[in-house]
Amino acid sequence: MKIAQAPLENWLREYYFTNEIDISGSGVEDFSMAELRQLIGLKQEEFDQLIFHDSPSLGSPGLRKAIAQRWGDGDISRVMATNGSSEAIFLVMNALLKPGDEVIVLDPGYHSLVHIAESIGCQLKRWPLRFEQQFAPDFEELKSLITQNTRMIIVNFPHNPTGVSVSLEQQTELINLAAGVGAYLAWDAAFIELTYDKPSLPEVSLLYDKAISFGTLSKAYGLPGLRVGWCFAPPDVLEDCIHLRDYISLALSPLVELVAQRAIENGDCLLNIRQQQAYTNREILAEWVEINQDFVEWVKPQGGVTAFPRFRGISDIEAFCHHLINPYGVLLLPGTCFHHPNHVRLGFGGSTANLQVGLSRLSKLLSIYHSNTQLTHI
Repeated sequence: MKIAQAPLENWLREYYFTNEIDISGSGVEDFSMAELRQLIGLKQEEFDQLIFHDSPSLGSPGLRKAIAQRWGDGDISRVMATNGSSEAIFLVMNALLKPGDEVIVLDPGYHSLVHIAESIGCQLKRWPLRFEQQFAPDFEELKSLITQNTRMIIVNFPHNPTGVSVSLEQQTELINLAAGVGAYLAWDAAFIELTYDKPSLPEVSLLYDKAISFGTLSKAYGLPGLRVGWCFAPPDVLEDCIHLRDYISLALSPLVELVAQRAIENGDCLLNIRQQQAYTNREILAEWVEINQDFVEWVKPQGGVTAFPRFRGISDIEAFCHHLINPYGVLLLPGTCFHHPNHVRLGFGGSTANLQVGLSRLSKLLSIYHSNTQLTHI
């Protein structure tokens, strides 16, 4: 099977580099090199001493050690550094899945966590997160989906795009359900450290020997352009990933590895700044929703920097988002990118000033749409 197109990427490809205000994104505000060097103490001498040799297939020992010490138990044999978490997801899915495998995925879901398994020929079962239930995961429904043939359960909590998460007890239940049938539990943990009302969940691969987690510097750390991700997985799974990687990317750049290693070693410096900004922005968004409740309904995010609100009275969400970008210059992601046409993904991780301007322009367009709707009924 051919892999399906990613509607999200198609939309961003058209507008990501041409918008004035971006309130669609799933990450925090990006850092500049100058800001990064100042925050983590990266010196020019470190760049000058760098030699551009090839890197090991699993990533440089220094980078893997930094990842293992920050998120794992220090064991680098279970760590693979990749070109973004997208590469890690692609490699792991192709290493472990085969046509006909039964795989459970969240709905709505990030395209890599759905379409790769679909392209392999797996039998997908969708575990829906319903707006009417505050996007709360229904574990009784999950139990009804799991069988003895379930090969993998794929989740991402805190969730993109809804912002919902699970409790520690629910994480344990997920592990137990997977272990009960011997299934792999693949966990996209891009926002695991960016939560609001509850502490971060523990690294799942430390709790279950068939759990695999994916991480990235793109979402909570403001370094998407660095294109560094990783996975924690059993060594035998990583060995299979290496053989696939020999035909794709081979390895990371040592320049990228140097910057990523130092960023992770000083990760709290980056995370704390953007986490505080996310707290502030979430409250600004909550106030905006309250003011515009005639037009908007939502579920307040528990983690990450995305919300998945529903707009009242908008029959064509793509046309609305096109109108918002031109002439208003504001980028918003239509829910059709997640096969949920009544919603939009609204990202609040960027600069506070841009968020406020973007929401103001969004309010204006919503008001115009509703005024026109009322006029047509007179």
